Amino acid sequence: MKRDDRDAHVLTARRALPASPAQVIDALQPLLSDERIARIDAVIACRTRTVVPVLEAVDDPRNVSAVLRSAEAFGLQEVHLVSGPQAFMASRLISQGAELWLDLRWHEGPEACIAALRTRGFKVYVASMDGARRPEDLAVVDKAAIVFGNEKTGIGAALAALADERLAIPMTGFAQSLNVSVAAAITLYAATRGRSSELDDSARLELRARFMLLSVPRGDEVVAEHLSRLG
Repeated sequence: MKRDDRDAHVLTARRALPASPAQVIDALQPLLSDERIARIDAVIACRTRTVVPVLEAVDDPRNVSAVLRSAEAFGLQEVHLVSGPQAFMASRLISQGAELWLDLRWHEGPEACIAALRTRGFKVYVASMDGARRPEDLAVVDKAAIVFGNEKTGIGAALAALADERLAIPMTGFAQSLNVSVAAAITLYAATRGRSSELDDSARLELRARFMLLSVPRGDEVVAEHLSRLG
């Protein structure tokens, strides 16, 4: 690990809820302020799974963290990760815990990733210098997955060949490239403009339970104690 990445940690899948969403909410809601509950509900009301960033072998924990933070800030619920030579890592200082609120989904390779997305009706775009599409075009695409590649080598040939279209951010200065995290932030902001949440009641309930669990210290223990009292 680089010296500058001392605060980095390996990203892992989220744990399952310790009980049903309704039971988790019943146990934790009395411990939360009205303001916090309102904030949780407001965030859920804006959450969407119709725009999905995909990171292919992005190595720098700072870049990974910045993309996660942008995704969460713009109301996205999923980030997909295509495994590369090293594990995906995030910097706690930069991510500010954004990964805790997101669904991270790993894929062993480009084929598995694209197949999983296409099964769910996504069109797949790869960020490149020569793309014909622009970020704002994605705002009207029903389901858009946008792939961002490795800092040095870009998007792999296999994934690029499987994508539907190429996407580029217009630049008019002498610099003709952007850091991957900056490119992701610009693209995700444009792609999410005007979208509304498509989550059904069941998905909203599950997120409400998860977000409450993250908002209460030792929430798992509180839920376990609540269940024990119920017998």
